[in-house]
Amino acid sequence: MFAVFRDLIRYNTEFAIGLVLVGIVVIFAGLSFFSPIDPTLIYMAIPDQPPSAQYWFGTNSRGQELFWQLSAAFKNSLIFGITVAVLSRIISITVGLAAGYLGGWVDRVLMFINDIFVSVPIFPILVLFYFVLRNNMDSFTMALILACFGWPFDARLIRSVALGLKHREFTRHAVFAGMSTRKVLLEEHLPYVMPIVFSTFMNNMLWSIGMEVTLAVLGFTNINNPTIGTVLYWANSHSAMVVGVWWWIVIPVILIVMTFLGLFLLAVSMNEYIDPRSRLRRMGA
Repeated sequence: MFAVFRDLIRYNTEFAIGLVLVGIVVIFAGLSFFSPIDPTLIYMAIPDQPPSAQYWFGTNSRGQELFWQLSAAFKNSLIFGITVAVLSRIISITVGLAAGYLGGWVDRVLMFINDIFVSVPIFPILVLFYFVLRNNMDSFTMALILACFGWPFDARLIRSVALGLKHREFTRHAVFAGMSTRKVLLEEHLPYVMPIVFSTFMNNMLWSIGMEVTLAVLGFTNINNPTIGTVLYWANSHSAMVVGVWWWIVIPVILIVMTFLGLFLLAVSMNEYIDPRSRLRRMGA
């Protein structure tokens, strides 16, 4: 994997740009661990102050410093996105590799379940879960729910790769050597699908963070927990653009665009790396 990252940084400008953008956002989110104030408290500063030397990102109408508020919001949203992506990758890798390698009735059953999850409308179900679990709908619970719906497309992609690996010579040698199915999948097949896992990981983070922002802006989450979506929810509730508190909207949107653009470039770069002809052309071969 280190060789892959080295080649991507060296030969792929889009990957380098995406890495820089995501790195800036991650460093900004990490500053929340050193926040001098609790980002959930309100009226800790003078409300509606524009960006200045004292308040770098200004303050909002709730008396919160936007710099520390946004830092905590992006930390929570990134943790949320990573949680969803990790959990859904575990499911997609397990289902995809098992279906592709084992085949037969196992493949048919797993792909039948996969197709059910593909056809389920996600947003109405998430709204329904919110009304059912309103008092217990924290970020981790929502991450678990989203992870249950974020794996089927990627599992089918991994399965298609596993189908080809099943008949490769090294797989036959591993079976003849007495390796168990679990070892074959983890030690022989998993390394071949890791570039796909990384690419879909970025895409899944984009999808989950975007879904969280959508639900939060509509008020279908815990609005007192600082996330990207809840910051925009409170800005909309206080009519920030109408009353002239433009920085409450503009600065979060700029940071969101940086985050989404960075993750998108990383995903696209990895997709290009997976294709041998595109990779060789990029390297000048």
